[in-house]
Amino acid sequence: LVSTAPHDLTCQDAEALVLRVPAIRRVAPLVVGTAPAQTGERSREVTVIGTTRDLLEIRHMQISVGRFLPADMPDAAVCVLGARVQRELFPGQNPLGQLVRIGDWRFRVIGVTAPRGTSIGMNLDDIVAVSVETGLRLFNRTTLFRVLAEVNSHDEIGRARLGALEVLRERHAGEEDVTILTQDSVLATFTNILGALTAALAGIAAISLGVAGLGIMNVMLVSVTERTREIGLLKAVGVTHAQVTAVFLVEAALLATAGGALGLAAGLGAAQVLQHVYPEFPFQPPPWAIPAALGVSCSV
Repeated sequence: LVSTAPHDLTCQDAEALVLRVPAIRRVAPLVVGTAPAQTGERSREVTVIGTTRDLLEIRHMQISVGRFLPADMPDAAVCVLGARVQRELFPGQNPLGQLVRIGDWRFRVIGVTAPRGTSIGMNLDDIVAVSVETGLRLFNRTTLFRVLAEVNSHDEIGRARLGALEVLRERHAGEEDVTILTQDSVLATFTNILGALTAALAGIAAISLGVAGLGIMNVMLVSVTERTREIGLLKAVGVTHAQVTAVFLVEAALLATAGGALGLAAGLGAAQVLQHVYPEFPFQPPPWAIPAALGVSCSV
């Protein structure tokens, strides 16, 4: 749920969703901002998330050290560090019980999340989590950034969406001033974007294949012209026209396939490098792509 005003999206709205929409299992309100985090002489800019303990379950996060935000102390000045923040602020140290200054506030570290990478549009290894009430006061806000909701099953997404809209419309004086984004809609958007990119790359590849085919044809014509004597010698010893044609075709196919194999090796090597740099993004080609690449090279 993303607030679009004029009414604030509040923690009470989030609680109402759980109480009044049976399809919703749990919710996690979010307040997001950036602030400098400092401990001793070390300091860096971090993304601060004000939330509740339910975020741990909704985003399937794991705790490597300590515990997550307590449910029974919403106003406690405690925080949970992301894995990368912990490495940079407390390298080689146990951060539990240590104090961290975030903006003008001081927090005691009670936990560190396990490495997770990017999710919900942010790097969860690069965050500091505090309670949602503390986050609102820290950034002087009255409205939530958004509310994450988890449904009981995938089949109930539609009912949960309609129920959430009805509850919030009632609480917001009859105005539909929130936008509900489901994972299916986000996934469909990304699929459309990737489909357009794939089509564009396929068009570029088709042009490249056309240019390469013309290049190979010209090389074959030059090769035939330069080897007229060799062809005449073959004819003189009884080689047929079909056999001479087969010799040149096989030679061209071998050269093209060898070029395709070199290009394929370069592509796979580049994919391995990118996979190492961006481990959260899948760079492996589909199983059919490798024999298809060699087949296209040979057929061209």
